[in-house]
Amino acid sequence: MRRIAALLLLAAGPVLVLGVLFVLPVTGMVSEGFVVDGRFAPGEVLEVLARPRVHRVAWFTVWSSAVATLVAVVLGLPAAYALHRLALPGRAAVRAAMLVPFVLPTVVVGVAFRQLLGEGGPLGFLGLDGTPVAIICGLVFFNVAVVIRTVGVAWESLDPRPGQAAAALGASPWQVLRTVTLPALRPAIVGAASVVFLFCATAFGIVLTLGGVRHATVETEIYLLTTTIFDLRAASALSVLQIVVVVGLLALAARLRAVPDPTAQRTVTPPRAVRRADVPVVVATTLVLLAVLLPILTLVVGSLSVGDGWGLANYRALTTPGDDQVLLVPVTSALATSLRTAVDATWMSLLLGVMVATIVTRRSHSVAERRVRSTLDGFFMLPLGVSAVTLGFGFLITLDHPPLDLRDSPLLVPMAQALVALPLVVRTLTPVLGGIDDRQRQAAASLGASPLRTLLTVDVPVVWKPMLAASGFAFAASLGEFGATSFLARDTSPTLPVVIFRLIGHPGEMNYGMALAASVVLAVTTAVVMLAVERLRVPGVGAF
Repeated sequence: MRRIAALLLLAAGPVLVLGVLFVLPVTGMVSEGFVVDGRFAPGEVLEVLARPRVHRVAWFTVWSSAVATLVAVVLGLPAAYALHRLALPGRAAVRAAMLVPFVLPTVVVGVAFRQLLGEGGPLGFLGLDGTPVAIICGLVFFNVAVVIRTVGVAWESLDPRPGQAAAALGASPWQVLRTVTLPALRPAIVGAASVVFLFCATAFGIVLTLGGVRHATVETEIYLLTTTIFDLRAASALSVLQIVVVVGLLALAARLRAVPDPTAQRTVTPPRAVRRADVPVVVATTLVLLAVLLPILTLVVGSLSVGDGWGLANYRALTTPGDDQVLLVPVTSALATSLRTAVDATWMSLLLGVMVATIVTRRSHSVAERRVRSTLDGFFMLPLGVSAVTLGFGFLITLDHPPLDLRDSPLLVPMAQALVALPLVVRTLTPVLGGIDDRQRQAAASLGASPLRTLLTVDVPVVWKPMLAASGFAFAASLGEFGATSFLARDTSPTLPVVIFRLIGHPGEMNYGMALAASVVLAVTTAVVMLAVERLRVPGVGAF
């Protein structure tokens, strides 16, 4: 009981933070839909959910997310094998390039595909601009890295001997794959598919940029209802529906996949030389790489196009407010705001994430203590099950009156972004902290080391690289965050993704050229951060 009491005392700080910045906004959002004039009125929510447009939006969300998930898995599996099991030349560089789309801001991805598929773009002749196919392509582009990293890390850890034994007994390579390898990879594949579906269903910037009002998902519909139609009750009802579906999906995925023990040692099978039978897989991986690079190259080329020639005029224009004074501040000021906000969001999420990861990875000495830790782990992961748009909406309607009137606080946007980045930080640090043998801490303590000395000599040498990686993930996620920020950022201090969306929403060649140039600047910034994380070579980082 003393250990459980100490655990609860240690968890009190993070629980209080999430209670104020997560539970309170979500509760306020739920009450907005269920409480009318001070009375409980669930019929209002049912009325909203019975609307034909809500049915169309929900159905589009489900089927587009399912198709994008299927395509991402089909494309990601061969690339995962080639990049994690074969000794390909330039393998590390290709793996880093495959990771870049996932860390690109969603608004940048949307702008890149508009440039690629729009009139005058390299693939404009296909007529896909503004269609569901364009949205699905953007979702696949953004999420295929999740499949590659998650399944690839699991593939590296597979014991090759069962497959070798099956081959020695006469099984063909296809039979080995179907009967031995894929069953062993099922937890990783299911986990990757569930996360990809979650990201697709809650995608915001990509769908809003490529689909507009015509092709809306639940996520973008909440935004439109809140900012354009001002129907807060309908937006709240859709937010409740989204939370129920997402949490149910996460629970189902947890039951379908085996959860690995974070304290288990991970062994990596060395890559082998490429054989003739691997040529189709290598070709498929090359095609995926080209598909990943094409939108990015199109975006860069478009940003350098000025009239009938080439130049840096679009980049020089970033210091101006654009055509017709569309911006209150220049893009350069928005970039500075994004960087400051990302720094604040990073230290917030890292501070909270270290505490959470420490709490959930310490060794339990009883069944009751294990259950408490499991419950706390689930509670701390709740932000993963709620979209950024819903979170921003909750901030908007709850943190606007005393004693929590944070509307004018410069930390409002960083706090929202820190909650969005928190699951990434925790999932990066948890396997590393869980892998430290507790007997090393006990040995240090028995030799007279204080708790601080034990932390510095046992934990810090193991965890400093993963902490840098977690900081990089949080920084990149904050730089590109658009869902919650679109609700909370003030017009006088917008972040760069908000400015990019504003530029593409106003006509004018100069405004569109500035949007392309700003997208390249934001993409390069996030890519540099993530390439630095990749060079840390932290095992399992980026695997969900």
